[in-house]
Amino acid sequence: MNQLNLFADLIRVKKPIGYMLLFWPCAWGLTIAYDFSSNKDIYLFYLLLFFLGSVLMRSAGCIVNDILDRKFDKRVFRTKNRPIASGKISVELAIFYSGFLCIMAFFVLINFNLFTIIIALASMPLAFTYPLMKRFTYWPQLFLGITFNYGLILGWTSINAGVDIIPIAFYLGAIFWTLGYDTIYGFQDIKDDEIIGLKSTSIKFKSNPIIFLYTCYTILLLSLITVGYLNEFNQLYFIFLITIVYHMYFFQLKNFSSKDPSICLKIFKSNNFLGLLIFISVLIGKLS
Repeated sequence: MNQLNLFADLIRVKKPIGYMLLFWPCAWGLTIAYDFSSNKDIYLFYLLLFFLGSVLMRSAGCIVNDILDRKFDKRVFRTKNRPIASGKISVELAIFYSGFLCIMAFFVLINFNLFTIIIALASMPLAFTYPLMKRFTYWPQLFLGITFNYGLILGWTSINAGVDIIPIAFYLGAIFWTLGYDTIYGFQDIKDDEIIGLKSTSIKFKSNPIIFLYTCYTILLLSLITVGYLNEFNQLYFIFLITIVYHMYFFQLKNFSSKDPSICLKIFKSNNFLGLLIFISVLIGKLS
């Protein structure tokens, strides 16, 4: 039972925000690609597969992140008690856990078409090298955005045989969404990160983060407008975007304070709701 609890802590079972932020782009990509005049059961089945894949890959990613960052985690107040950093789980056992989760994720992946399987496997180096980026660049959040939103492309290709401008425009906007929310998240650890020499967009833009955050969220909004235009969504889609605008600008950015870690965490977690709002907006666009 103790090992089970440690495993749950290792894969962040009590923090579902991670796998939900991985899942929402998959759901967006699947929804904009799917023809709802056909069998809806396949859509729901694929949605379930993407959810399971997100949980499994995020769990494996957490383990790889903790293995690579174990020496840094020991020196950061928020992360020093993580199972690997604290020595409660060995690196060897953690590698075994990660491998097992990846195998389970592969069994989920093989339910899709060959093209989706190939491009998903091609993204694996990105997924497992992201934790190293904070050592070398102030833009690790950019690599996270490229990796975390890759599921949007997979959602599209699970239905279509290729990629066109619609998912690419959506993917670019989603990358900037991640740049925004993970910069907010990074302000929780900014003091410790500076002391131990790690880099982030939070540190790079610490003197005036609000301009950077507004830029990121505005690019996301422009991508949503572009996707709606290219898909020829009706007015209901564009009207619903008002709720997304309100959440981004009048809830998240208006209440943002880089000096208050609790506020940063609250705003970061609220992106799960923002992901849901975007999902609903795309459904409205496709079904109305």
